[in-house]
Amino acid sequence: MEKITDKLAALSSDANYISLEFFPPKTSMGSSNLRGRLERMSRALRPLFVNVTWGAGGSTAAKSLELAEICQRQLGLTTCLHLTCTNMNKSLVDDALGEAKALGIRNILALRGDPPRNDEYREGPAGDLTGDVEFTWAVDLVRYIRKQHGDYFCVGVAAYPEGHADESYPETQSPLHDLPYLVEKTKAGADFIMTQLFFDGEAYLEFEKLLRTHPSGVFKDIPIIPGLMPIQSYSILRRTTKLSHAKLPEDVLARLEAVKADDEAVKNVGVDIIGEIVEKIKNTPSPGPRGFHFYTLNLEKAVAFILERCDLIPSSTPASRSPRDSVFLEDTDDCKLLSVANGINGGAQMAIRRRVSSVNSDPHNLVIVDSLAGSGARSFEAPSDEAGIPKESFNTRANTLAISEGQGSLGREATWDDYPNGRWGDARSPAYGEIDGYGVSLHVSVSQAIKLWGHPTNREEIANIFLKHLAGDLEAIPWSEQGLNEETASIQSELLQLNGRGWWTVASQPAVNCMRSDDRVFGWGPKGGFVFQKPFVEFFIPTSNWTRLRQKLASNQDITFYAGNSEGDFDSNDADAVNAVTWGAFPGKEIITPTIIESISFKAWLEEAFSIWGEWQRVYPPRSPTANLLGEIREDVWLVNVIHHAYVEGDALWKLLLQD
Repeated sequence: MEKITDKLAALSSDANYISLEFFPPKTSMGSSNLRGRLERMSRALRPLFVNVTWGAGGSTAAKSLELAEICQRQLGLTTCLHLTCTNMNKSLVDDALGEAKALGIRNILALRGDPPRNDEYREGPAGDLTGDVEFTWAVDLVRYIRKQHGDYFCVGVAAYPEGHADESYPETQSPLHDLPYLVEKTKAGADFIMTQLFFDGEAYLEFEKLLRTHPSGVFKDIPIIPGLMPIQSYSILRRTTKLSHAKLPEDVLARLEAVKADDEAVKNVGVDIIGEIVEKIKNTPSPGPRGFHFYTLNLEKAVAFILERCDLIPSSTPASRSPRDSVFLEDTDDCKLLSVANGINGGAQMAIRRRVSSVNSDPHNLVIVDSLAGSGARSFEAPSDEAGIPKESFNTRANTLAISEGQGSLGREATWDDYPNGRWGDARSPAYGEIDGYGVSLHVSVSQAIKLWGHPTNREEIANIFLKHLAGDLEAIPWSEQGLNEETASIQSELLQLNGRGWWTVASQPAVNCMRSDDRVFGWGPKGGFVFQKPFVEFFIPTSNWTRLRQKLASNQDITFYAGNSEGDFDSNDADAVNAVTWGAFPGKEIITPTIIESISFKAWLEEAFSIWGEWQRVYPPRSPTANLLGEIREDVWLVNVIHHAYVEGDALWKLLLQD
């Protein structure tokens, strides 16, 4: 039940520390796998604390609290719970704070969340805001926590090194504009500041200097923790920087552009880039311990490499680590790889590949002694206080770190989802779904939503929004913040025809048969490989149209389809199928299948897809023509995903769907 500030006070002023951020997975299998990953990362990387995200408007409240309980109670990690306040009623905020107290969580990151909606949408079944309590800004939440709970919670607030903006393309974005609000939040009772992600180290240091030298003096000694996101892929990076408005320096972008078709190379260059930023910040004087916060995206390999390279993994204390903890053994056929870690926190590591004489032997018996000898005999001795306690020979910290970095068979198993592909990844992965774990959101403000999509009053105007997006004349639709990429552009004509029928597409991919992995448009993964894709398309379709289309799909043995509506009805011609629709074969590697479509992942997305209709509807006043139209459409349409398995026939899917 420790506060972050208490843990910081116990560190020496020149110490470094890390924190790791996780979001609640969308599926039960992802949650189960995240628990093992959390345990492994906490043992290997030793964060001072971990953060658990909170979905917009409380959309992930139950899952966030469940994950926080695992971190705080089951794993014994000091946990900081995110809490957003806009578009939430007071009772939900009270419930969240009460649950946090009950779990022993004493750290809250107070955030605003999505921009406030129309006042008319603040009413809900959970009750209205009472009294004069109204959450419009994060400072309102900070004040409320302090008023209701005093100093029980250690409260953090967010800062934006490059400025904050709600709009997709803000005309002005400057930390100077945000500064008065950050001063207000800090004076209201903030104990620490955590920044939004950034990729410009110089910009961050300028921002930190701006705070430290501010005339108010409120930032002089407060912990300021920079937020860093390991670069997992080029596409994820571009989407993240667009949503967060983080700038990519020209030299950083050039390094990534040079390898963007090779996912493995992107990760390696990304480790270099983030590592360089860390070193730059580490070498800058700080009034207290220097911390680094990592947005893990529920993945472990890249962050493990960064932390080890930058000497950010705290050393074990002599009393807590047996000498044997510095050695780990890993099977490699009939040999073993012996890695001796000479001080995990920066010492050199020596790897010796040799055959071990005891490779097929039973475990050694140990002699019980009062104290360990100072010679090689200690490997055959055990202290008396360990007698009768099974030793976890493979569960040493050094071995755990190697596993987190993907080394050996256990490492490959632990980092099997190292090629995430958003919601099209494997539903078993903790990283499945949108990369930020922020919950259902349009990712734009109300004013920006109206600017993009106007005030449609009939289905033809809705259809026109989808058509303009496909034509490249509209940068985003509610289900996609990005325009058409080159791969999707190869089937643009077919998609336009489907949308012309009133079948509004939200996702698709063309067939690819044995394309080189370094192909500029379709390639991915390491060089020297070959990639494949089955074509699929996902679209909203009126109920009357779906009834007829279903008959056609059900009679075709080359098709697998999944369908559902807002009422929770689900339909499929093969609900048990697990469809790998993207895979690759690479030298020296097992087959990699980053894109999988199955019923469990479709159902998880189905709920979110229809919730987005609701979010769009709430942009407009209740009972307005546009709000009524969006509500009617939401209740009428089905979301359908169609996969064609004959990928060698490039246009088979489109011929099937477009023929009368």
